Amino acid sequence: MFVQIGLLAVFTHMVFQHWEPKDVTRALTVLLSGSLGSILFAKSLTASGILVAVATFIASLCLSVVFYRVSPFHPLAQYPGPILNKITQLAPMWTVYTGHQHLTNHKLHAKYGPIVRIGPNDLSIVDVDAVNSVLGAGGLPKGQYYNARQIPNAPQNIIGMRGEAHAARRKLWNRGFSPESLQGYEAGIARRASQVVNKLNESVGKETDLVKWINYFAFDVMGEMAFGRSFNMITEGDKGGIWDTLGKFALQGAIASHIPWARGVFLKVPMFSKHFGKMRQFGMGCAMQRMKSEAKVKDLWYYLSDEAGIEKVKPAVPEVSADGTFAVVAGSDTTASALSSLFWFLIMNPDVYKKVQEEIDTVYPDYADPLNTARHAKLVYLNACINETLRLHPPIPTNGPRQVPEGTRGKLVAGRHIPEGTQVYVPPYSMHRDPRYFSPEPESFIPDRWLSASSFDKASSEKAFIPFSYGPANCVGRQMAKNEMLMFASVLLQHFTFQFAPGFGGREAEKWPERRLDYLVTTRAPLLCAEIQDPLMVMPHFCMTFRSKHDRRQLLTAKEIQGEW
Repeated sequence: MFVQIGLLAVFTHMVFQHWEPKDVTRALTVLLSGSLGSILFAKSLTASGILVAVATFIASLCLSVVFYRVSPFHPLAQYPGPILNKITQLAPMWTVYTGHQHLTNHKLHAKYGPIVRIGPNDLSIVDVDAVNSVLGAGGLPKGQYYNARQIPNAPQNIIGMRGEAHAARRKLWNRGFSPESLQGYEAGIARRASQVVNKLNESVGKETDLVKWINYFAFDVMGEMAFGRSFNMITEGDKGGIWDTLGKFALQGAIASHIPWARGVFLKVPMFSKHFGKMRQFGMGCAMQRMKSEAKVKDLWYYLSDEAGIEKVKPAVPEVSADGTFAVVAGSDTTASALSSLFWFLIMNPDVYKKVQEEIDTVYPDYADPLNTARHAKLVYLNACINETLRLHPPIPTNGPRQVPEGTRGKLVAGRHIPEGTQVYVPPYSMHRDPRYFSPEPESFIPDRWLSASSFDKASSEKAFIPFSYGPANCVGRQMAKNEMLMFASVLLQHFTFQFAPGFGGREAEKWPERRLDYLVTTRAPLLCAEIQDPLMVMPHFCMTFRSKHDRRQLLTAKEIQGEW
């Protein structure tokens, strides 16, 4: 009996390999068929006999899978990695759940080298030669990881598209992020940055969470840019709890991407489906409002929906809505992540902070308008700080994998043969900390490395620097993100000086990066700030210091503030 059932289990395993199930129904069908088949070999048709037969089948199937995945016969047998990751996808899925995927994989690369097997059929490659061969124009397509993020019967956004469909949609996006289009968005960015300054002015004398205001700023900017209207988070707060929904939506999407065949199960469980549903309703609601009113400026909707009538066939409203929602989510989260990390690095490095402020004072003397983008090219050191922030804390630390297409002979990546069906990650977090490309001290925040060509191999570092990904599917909004960061940082650093709040400094502040959770995009913990000594008066425990008496426009006088204390 045991031999026959064991052979049946091996045969079932072979069926799974050659006919990988795309959903849970098919997976259960194969398992059920094998279980029923095992009953034919049971010693008796009693309850105990059937139970033993089925249990033997399932145990044999599991052993077959385990032995194959760790055996020399597996296509990825030559690549090193943790034994548990080779055996089951549950290991990397748990790592994703913890939010420490980027940290864990970075440690694995330190232990095993530039190519690590992080899943049964997954490789992580940290090699500059892999950037073009995986992400470039002739690289690998998106695969099952992205399929799992697509809700059945729902319109696709650009992140899950590939081939000609992606190229056609990307053409619309490129118009929405052309130099002319970006100029049209600047006024909205300036308005929202000014609102944050006013709100921070109101919080003088109080501890404040800088991450919260950065989140609100980024979300309001993207709302105005994508749908022609602000979500008014800066002025009204997050009344709808959208940031909480975004965090849970990102986590569930990350988990589902590791078990794509179980996507249907996720969508049927209320605690999971409600966040997918809420995000979809949010997008459709924004779309309906946008369609009822014309935007005062050419927003992203204008370009994605082809209001100019350039295309032969107008894009469907649900598709434009899906792309608009994706723009708000991806654009706000990545920019907020980078800005939050930038301020953390500056506060942690007072000498760098002071140097940045001196540069801003020079570029914008006598309190000239810091939102004037015409002077951005002169902010050389601030640009270097932003690059160094993006290097050490890329907003998308691990990025999504690409997959070697089935039915091919594999792909040569970084001089190694990668077999068909393999998912390949090129993680920015580890790439940016590789001493081969960023020396000296690749783990340290050194903005000056971007100012001296002799500090590292410029050609290699430029290829290895991929905070906005690379190739045809790179971040189309990268220039807008840079503009946003420069405008926001300039105006805040011109008006305020921040330091960590009492009780948040020391080890608590040092651990803040560990609370950046990687769910493809990142979620961030609060960054509690307090001010240092004001040049005009000495009062401890402020949220931020006004840098000059000129900053007290429309604010409480020093005497009035002292009265409050």
